[in-house]
Amino acid sequence: MDIQRIGSKPSAQGPEEYFTGKVRVDYLFQPHEPARTSGANVTFEPGARTAWHSHPLGQTLIVTSGCGQVQRWGGPIEEIHPGDVVSIAPNEKHWHGATETTAMTHIAIQEQIDGKAADWQEKVTDEQYRS
Repeated sequence: MDIQRIGSKPSAQGPEEYFTGKVRVDYLFQPHEPARTSGANVTFEPGARTAWHSHPLGQTLIVTSGCGQVQRWGGPIEEIHPGDVVSIAPNEKHWHGATETTAMTHIAIQEQIDGKAADWQEKVTDEQYRS
């Protein structure tokens, strides 16, 4: 058994190559072989968002506070709220983040395959974000 105290480790800044705006990532757990699942608590300040990306085995987002947005490639922007659980299919191109006026925090859970949990792509433009 391994007990980790969340908040006892420093938060990480979301890397600029994968995020727009101020994003804080608090890693909750990493996979230990043979497990493949990892999780993080991610906080997006107003206007912050991920770049377009996909996950080889999908992703689950559990919104814990604030108000956010998620968009699947070719689909409408959808608003997400505390208690919402968003299931993203394997290899589905998408982005997620806060609204322009409200921060949002979610728990992100995904699995790795061959050590890879995400395929990062181009950044979401301001025009795409505001559409």
